[in-house]
Amino acid sequence: MERFKRFLHALLFPHAAVPLLLVPLSVAALIYVFVSQKTDGALAITCYVLSFYTLTVCALRAPALLHFFRRAIEHNPFLHRLTTDARFRLKLVLHGSLAINTAYALFQLGMGFYYRSRWFYALAVYYVLLTVMRYFLLRDLKSLDAGADLEGELRRYRFCGVALAAMTPALIVIVAFILWQNRGFSYHSITTIAMAAYTFGAFTVATVNIIKYRKYHSPLLSAAKAVSMTTASVSMLSLETAMLSAFGEEGDALFRALITGLSGLAVCLFVLGMAIFMILRAGKELKKLQQGAQDGISS
Repeated sequence: MERFKRFLHALLFPHAAVPLLLVPLSVAALIYVFVSQKTDGALAITCYVLSFYTLTVCALRAPALLHFFRRAIEHNPFLHRLTTDARFRLKLVLHGSLAINTAYALFQLGMGFYYRSRWFYALAVYYVLLTVMRYFLLRDLKSLDAGADLEGELRRYRFCGVALAAMTPALIVIVAFILWQNRGFSYHSITTIAMAAYTFGAFTVATVNIIKYRKYHSPLLSAAKAVSMTTASVSMLSLETAMLSAFGEEGDALFRALITGLSGLAVCLFVLGMAIFMILRAGKELKKLQQGAQDGISS
C-alpha cells in the first residue's frame, strides 16, 4: 500500500520539468488529431488521455510551478531585468511584435507565390508597409526616451496618421476585389489555424498595450499601438473571409458578400477614423506647444 502511494504521488506530482515537456507535446498531439481528422482509434484515445493527464498534473503542480519560475527569475539576470525594468520590457515586447509581424508579412508573400494569387500579394504588400512603419517608429523609440522629445514624437505621430490615411484606399481596393470575386482567401486547414492564432494573439496584444502603456504619454508609443491595431484589424478581416470560404455553403454567396462588405467597411472606417484622429490630435498638441513656447519667449 505504501508503495502504491509513492507511485501515485510520483505520477501526480512529477518534477517541474515534466509538465513543461508535456504541455507542448499534448498541444501538438491534439492539433495533429483534429487536423488529420483521426478522432477515433487508439492514437486519438492516447492523445486524449495524455492531454487529460497533462491538465491534471499542471493543475496539481501549479503552486510548485510558480515557485520554480520565481526561483528561475531570481537567478537569471535577463529574466530578473525583464520583470523589474518596465522600459526594457516594453521595448522587448514591441520588438518581438515587430519580428512576428515581419514573419507574417513574409508568410503572406510566400502564399502569394505558392498560389499565384493577387489577393495574397495585396495583403503581403499592405502588411509590409505596416511593418516598415513600425520599424521606423521603434527605431526612433530606441534612440529616444519615451515622452522626452514631445514635439518630435508628435510630428512622427502625425506622419504615421497621414501614412495610414494614404494606405486606406489600398485597403478599400482589397475589400472591393473580394466583393467583386465574391470569394474569400483559401487556406489549408493548418494555415487557417495558424492565422487564427496570430489574429487573436495580435488583437489581444494590441488591446493590452493600449491600456497598459498609456501611462508613458508617448506619441511614438501611441503610433506604434495604432499600427498594431491596424494590423490586427486587417488580419481579422482576412480570417473572416477565409472562415466564410471554408465553412460556408455554395448557396450562401449573398450572405458572404454582405458580411464581408460590412466587415470590410467597418475596418476601413476604423483605420481611416484612427488616422484622422491621429492627425488632428497631433496638430492640436503641436499648436499648444508652439503657443506655450511663444508665451515663454514673450514673458
